[in-house]
Amino acid sequence: MSISLLFTTSLALIYFQISGRLFFDSGPRRSTRLAAEAGANQNTSATLVAGYGSNNSSKYLGGSKLSSMAIRSVTVRKGQSWANENYDEGIRNEAFDDSRANNTSSNCSSLPPGDSRPLETEVATMPVGGVTISASCILNGALEILGLLRTLGKVIDFFACTDASLLLGVQDALDVYMKLPHKHYNTGWVLCQVGKAYVELVDYLEADRAFSLARRASPYSLEGLDVYSTVLYHLKEEMKLSYLAQELISTDRLAPQSWCAMGNCYSLQKDHETALKNFQRAVQLDSRFAYAHTLCGHEYVALEDFENGIKSYQSALRIDARHYKSWHGLGMVYLRQEKNEFSEHHFQMAFQINPHSSVIMSYLGTALHALKRNEEALEMMERAILADKKNPLPRYQKANILVSLESFDEALDVLEELKEYAPRESSVYALMGKIYKRRNMYEKAMLHFGLALDLKPSATDVATIKADIEKLHVPDELEDSL
Repeated sequence: MSISLLFTTSLALIYFQISGRLFFDSGPRRSTRLAAEAGANQNTSATLVAGYGSNNSSKYLGGSKLSSMAIRSVTVRKGQSWANENYDEGIRNEAFDDSRANNTSSNCSSLPPGDSRPLETEVATMPVGGVTISASCILNGALEILGLLRTLGKVIDFFACTDASLLLGVQDALDVYMKLPHKHYNTGWVLCQVGKAYVELVDYLEADRAFSLARRASPYSLEGLDVYSTVLYHLKEEMKLSYLAQELISTDRLAPQSWCAMGNCYSLQKDHETALKNFQRAVQLDSRFAYAHTLCGHEYVALEDFENGIKSYQSALRIDARHYKSWHGLGMVYLRQEKNEFSEHHFQMAFQINPHSSVIMSYLGTALHALKRNEEALEMMERAILADKKNPLPRYQKANILVSLESFDEALDVLEELKEYAPRESSVYALMGKIYKRRNMYEKAMLHFGLALDLKPSATDVATIKADIEKLHVPDELEDSL
């Protein structure tokens, strides 16, 4: 059930709470109502309302333990006005607890024939669509819906808030989702949001799992699958990404998400020109799709067309000023162009929107280092390392900063630790070779330069490493003048 439908239903139920009627028309004739009430006093009908009764339901489909939510049961005495109930804007303020779930179920269950109770405890009933439902059960249903909307609203605030100081942490957002009943959690929309949250945490394996479950729950929904295709791109799951792209094209070839997935598939294969055409197709289908503009920017940068890359990022920001990936993309372009002030500004904007990203912190620290603000840069790198200990980038950049400060021993310690996280990263060994060269330890320097070449770096890195080898015995003072 969509949020808008839930909200509409809750408004209708709140109206019933105030007026005593579920529908807005004049209702049955007075004589009919009196007859119905007389029949209800003699033999109260069975009522049935869906609840949250299961305490052992799983959070994921076929998954693990989930603590259930129960709604406070409210008994309405005959002749008692709804207005006399002590409500704050129609909503109970007490917290939900499991012990009251059985009370709710018992009030909403069938009553045996001939069951006689005191008049003051008898539950009022109301015929709805040919079925007699107790008024307390209808109210409980309204409270459950409002509780669900309140829970989802906390997370929506995280994605809609424009003030970084008010942002809810991504992990807190996941915790809020975990509080949802399992039947609401295991819906395509919620699982898709969970997948997006894991993407923000750079936990692509968990994001893949959540998006896969979302696809199973809603196989024809395309919302968020552009992000899922990016997850598979980062995981280098070429076969899964190709299958996803073909499935989306066959489902709806006029949806921008389909062409974003196709573009990511070609980008993973290093065919950036074809990838760009697919992302441009997504923009043609929906010019307000900010993520497609950002992906176009990434491909322009990969093709070293920085001018069009900047235009694509700016187009995305005109659509959504909080699209931090575009702020980050602009920072990367300006960093490569050595426009360090512009670069630092755009990374700061991305950091304000997403202060939890280790990647953004790393590049912001790099821009600060380029501006000779080394103390701030080291502090930012430390924050990036704490934010994601599996991310090798901030450790490498920290070592670079320490080398510039001639703290060679500290830099080597950081790089030795980094080798455990990225044992096949050629740039780590190349930087160690430079440090040993600066310390006139030429044999160790040559060893590490050779290890870096054995790991098959890019053509640009190969040329740099070979140049360092040729200058191995050249003093640093002479090397700077060459």
